[in-house]
Amino acid sequence: MSKKKENEENDMLLDSELMLETASVECTSGRYPIHCLTIVGQIEGHTELPSSTKSTKYEHVIPQLVAIEEDPDISGLLIILNTVGGDVEAGLAIAELIAGMKKPTVSLVLGGGHSIGIPLAVSAKHSFIVSTATMTVHPVRHSGTLLGVPQTMRHFDRMQERITGFICEHSGIDKKRFSKLLLKNGELVMDVGTVLDGEQAVDEGLIDEIGSLGEAIECLYRMISENKANERDVNGR
Repeated sequence: MSKKKENEENDMLLDSELMLETASVECTSGRYPIHCLTIVGQIEGHTELPSSTKSTKYEHVIPQLVAIEEDPDISGLLIILNTVGGDVEAGLAIAELIAGMKKPTVSLVLGGGHSIGIPLAVSAKHSFIVSTATMTVHPVRHSGTLLGVPQTMRHFDRMQERITGFICEHSGIDKKRFSKLLLKNGELVMDVGTVLDGEQAVDEGLIDEIGSLGEAIECLYRMISENKANERDVNGR
């Protein structure tokens, strides 16, 4: 076997291991090199979830985002989402990092964008959702022991305000309308909130447009092209 062939096979093996470990694809060989990051299942934060639970670990995602932003060989980021929520602090931390990236970013919601999945979806510079996907809007929850004191309620209120503020800042929905969806009765079983399908999510201004993989990648390529043109203009001066 030639050395070149052996190196190619080793690279393919490393890529396969990377996909299994981090659920990502680095530097695709399309029109522009992009990184594809998938966020699925529950967002795992400071507490490790059972091995039977599909999860996305924030300690894996955060360094990836730093590496993507710093890597000159990566032109843009595609985030594919199908999440049922999870750790609020970890999910919001990931969303803040994505929102703070200078490189072009596009998100695509498949299946579901539950709870903290909404900030993750809107954190990209442009967002897509397939028509069969749903966005579930509901207040912050807690499954552990709580102290029945006023401070606990204020803590939850402040946490919800941070999440609502982020969502409204990075999407087209206003706080009054989002709060109404958040506290709607009669839609969720034994809970308050709203389930929006793809078209409703776009109509409400949460997501930018309906589309799937082809539309998301084409949008990302267009953003990368515009970004490179702007850089040439700046350097030309």
